[in-house]
Amino acid sequence: MESWVWWVVTRIRVLAAAGHVRFTRKALVELHGLGLGLDESDAGEVLASLSPTESAGRTRSACSGEWMYVFKPQVSAVPLYLKVILRDECVLISFHAQDESDEEDVS
Repeated sequence: MESWVWWVVTRIRVLAAAGHVRFTRKALVELHGLGLGLDESDAGEVLASLSPTESAGRTRSACSGEWMYVFKPQVSAVPLYLKVILRDECVLISFHAQDESDEEDVS
């Protein structure tokens, strides 16, 4: 496991537990479109309980050059796909059910 994963997961968990999560419009639409009855608070709980083993790597944002950290947790037996950018708060970029298009090249 990459050494950065532990630091990133710890930072995400701390920020999420403190309620420091911001959602892009896309992530909110995806969250509500899951049909699992999840809201922003639930998404924060998912972030606060992430495990390093749920990491699926990282990739650079084409727009900002920032690292986007990818996670694939399961909620109610549904595999999810999350992308998170760390700033002063957690910025949730993507939050949707995993599909084949989510098998992008991440390191």
